[in-house]
Formats: sequence, C-alpha cells, structure tokens
Amino acid sequence: MSEITKESILKALSYVEDPDLKKDLVTLGMIQELEISNELISFTLVLTTPACPMKDMLVNACRTAIKMMVSDAVKVDIEVSSQVQRSLQTDQILPGVKHVIAVASGKGGVGKSSLSAGLAFSLAHLGAKVGYLDADIYGPSAPTIFGTTQAPEMVSRGDKQVMLPIEKYGIKMLSIGLMTARGQAVVWRGPMVASAFKQFVQDTAWDELDYLIIDLPPGTGDVQLSLVQTVPLTGVVLVTTPQEVALSDARRALGMFSMEQIAKPILGVVENMSYFTPSDAPDKKYRLFGEGGGKQIAQEYQIPFLGEIPLNPDFMKAMDNGTITPDSDLLQPFHEVAKHVAQQVSLIALKK
Repeated sequence: MSEITKESILKALSYVEDPDLKKDLVTLGMIQELEISNELISFTLVLTTPACPMKDMLVNACRTAIKMMVSDAVKVDIEVSSQVQRSLQTDQILPGVKHVIAVASGKGGVGKSSLSAGLAFSLAHLGAKVGYLDADIYGPSAPTIFGTTQAPEMVSRGDKQVMLPIEKYGIKMLSIGLMTARGQAVVWRGPMVASAFKQFVQDTAWDELDYLIIDLPPGTGDVQLSLVQTVPLTGVVLVTTPQEVALSDARRALGMFSMEQIAKPILGVVENMSYFTPSDAPDKKYRLFGEGGGKQIAQEYQIPFLGEIPLNPDFMKAMDNGTITPDSDLLQPFHEVAKHVAQQVSLIALKK
C-alpha cells in the first residue's frame, strides 16, 4: 500500500481528466480543501457549473483513482461545489453577470419562450443564479409563464435610476409585459424597440448572476442587432422544430449570428416539439412533425446538438397558468438540455 499523503492523493487525482477540457482535475484547480484524517480522505471537487453533466462520472473517477493508486481500504468523502467562470467580456456592461445566453429562432411558434423559461427554471433548479430577460417587445410572454403582473421598481444606484427585476422562484425576471396593461399592444418603431432593449440591459440592477437568459423575438431584426451591438454574449442557443419550414428559417438565424461583423458563438441547437408520448403508452414516441431536423442542422453547421424537447400538453398548460416551478417534474427534459448548454458555456469561458 502506498503511503497516504496529500502528494500521493493529488498524484492519483492527476490521472482523472475532464473529458471536455482535456486536462486533469489537479491542473484545472478543481481539487480543493484536501484533508487526510486516519484513513479518511476528504476534499471538494469544484466544478465549472452546478449544471455539469459529468458530475457523477467525475466523482466516481476520483474515488476509483484514489482506491487503485493509494489504497482500497481508505474512505473517500467528496463534496461537490461549483464556481462558474466569468466571461471577461461582461465586466463593463453587466459587471455582476458571468454569462449572457441568447435564445433565438428564425420564426415564431417554435417554442422559443418555453425553452428560454425551461432553461432558466432548470439552471435555477440545478443551483445556479439565473436571470431571465424577455426581449420580445411586441409579444412578451414572461408575465404569463411566471404568473405575475408585478411592475418593476425604480431605485437610485449612485447618480443613476435603475430598474429592479421581479424575483420569483429565485429567478430575476424583466419584461415589457410587466409595464403594460394586459392585452395592450406595443406599437413602436424599430429605434424605440432597440432603445427599450438597451435600457433593459444597461439600466437594470441584475447584480450577481451566473447566467442571464435572453428570450429574443423571432427573426433577424432590430432587437437582434441591438443585442449583438450592446450585450457581451457568451453564446446563442437556436431553437427549431423538425419541420422543414422551421429549419429553413433556423438556417437564416444561424447565418445572421455567423456573419463576420457579428460572429457570436453558437452554443448549439435544440429541437422542440420533437415527439409526443401519450400518458397511456409511456414507451412510445410519435414524431408528429417529422424527425431529425435539429440533428440535421447541427451536422450541417458543425455545432452541438443540445437535445430534444417533447410536446407535452401538461407542460403547456402549466406554462399558460403560470404554475411551473424549478422543482417541477415537467421540466425533466429541460434539465438535460440545460446541462449541455452549461457545458458549452464552460468550454467557451475556459478557452478565453
């Protein structure tokens, strides 16, 4: 049996590699607070996101490496925590926000808002500090999804008046729908829309957030241009359905964010309304709108495919009623997508 020392433990853990970052955990600084007491080894495994999809695999790999290279008789106590790495670009515009993620689609009706909310709820459920900005000025849906009409307050911060986002379920949320009467149309020209979006970003007290999710309106118009000119985006999540008409518009959205003068990272593609599973046949998947469209786009553009979201009437009803909460079982498909999104964000952050 090898002598049990901190050096021998760290040597064993140096053989455990993060499969995404392609470096060992010791080099990455992910092993902290290492202690040895008799035959109990304890340390903290610090992940790059609370939504890490590799958490269980890394914990098991650490335990196996120690038992194989040090002693099979030792007890290993691993506490898991996370520290989301900041995107350096956010320091000036959004100093407390570590990452800004835009959710975009080429057309309406593909479930962009439901995916945006699902990501926000899932990331919050997994332990992240999350904000949600409903940037669809003409068709805001956040008040319905979050079940609130509470208007944001204005407060003084130094010599500046700023808005306080509404906080619900631990998520900070802001929407033009909180500032207009129910059913009131927002009849603004492009410059007014762009100005409102900038105010939502620059004149709002978002404070400390791991992720700010921005639900964009469909298309490639004023808000999208204001976004790329104003906000330090970490990346974009593209939403589509399997139908060819949706795929065609998704390609246009990808084309916009890939333009040389814009060039924002695409975190990946999510296929919404992928299939329907009836309650009396939980093992069946009915592909009502086609199959494989999201994967096809991902392969065409060589970007990650982040997952499928099923068509679920119970989820849709809960969204309409504003009764979704971060611990809802209806969010399970979104949890997997959120983990993959967080994984891509971590990869981008650690490369900068």
